[in-house]
Amino acid sequence: MKGKRLPARPKATEARSERLHKALATAGVGSRRLIETWITEGRIMVNGQIATLGQQIFGDERVQIDGRSVSLRRPTQGQVLIYHKPEGEVTTRHDPEGRPTVFKRLPKPQGGRWINIGRLDINTSGLLLLTNDGELAHRLMHPKYGLEREYAVRVLGKISEQILQNLITGVMLEDGIAQFERIEAAGGTGANHWYHVILKEGRTREVRRLWESQGVVVSRLLRVRYGSMVMPAGLASGHWRLADDQALTDLYASVELAPGAIKKTAEVAAKPVRVKRLPPTRAGRSKTEKSPNPKPAGPISRRSPLRKPREQ
Repeated sequence: MKGKRLPARPKATEARSERLHKALATAGVGSRRLIETWITEGRIMVNGQIATLGQQIFGDERVQIDGRSVSLRRPTQGQVLIYHKPEGEVTTRHDPEGRPTVFKRLPKPQGGRWINIGRLDINTSGLLLLTNDGELAHRLMHPKYGLEREYAVRVLGKISEQILQNLITGVMLEDGIAQFERIEAAGGTGANHWYHVILKEGRTREVRRLWESQGVVVSRLLRVRYGSMVMPAGLASGHWRLADDQALTDLYASVELAPGAIKKTAEVAAKPVRVKRLPPTRAGRSKTEKSPNPKPAGPISRRSPLRKPREQ
């Protein structure tokens, strides 16, 4: 009697590979675009060999950047830092001109390194988000997800309805057609007028270039919202705080991601806001020095009217 045939032994599952620049970004080493630049410059090596664009890895390789070994593990603590960038700082780690950078003020993340989500030029202030989750950073900046960026803009001179219509319809810039999704007046006195504008992309100096294409001078520019993240009330210029659990959940969900292990807000120590004190008065009390920076108008909301920014 013939014995029963044993079932075939299943084949071992093949290890899944991943592109090098994506793996390093997920590990919080930097943005995908930055890592691609490093690969092109020959600064990254895999198992002793210079890496190439599009190279696939399995995760057990020895990866070095500028001779220093880096981990391919994704940070277990996904963090998002909210920074109120002042004018005069550049959004880069090392500036050849020696100008102050936003990274000089920031704490160390819990794993990986801070990756800035978009940039603000040296003359623009306001909301700047940073994260140690490379995949989150990539998606928040990717045009596919169409996240809104909202700015408070102060312009000089009277703005006609035709100019506003042009900015909504679209104008041709040197790098293609650009336009605002929405424009709302936010008050102003004299020659100064405030507007809130919304974009769904982040080209270099796009807000300023759009206004300048119409012969309008921008005298002040602040970012007040990025996607679901709004500049927290009371966050002083040059200070930061970590996004709480609910804000993290909303931000991840906006780009179809689930946040990793998130510590409770109470367990995360945020940088205290330092308040400069003036000398004691005759009554023996000290007065709090007012911030020289006016509070920007809040984000555009259908439920509540815009608040007018205070003039300098």
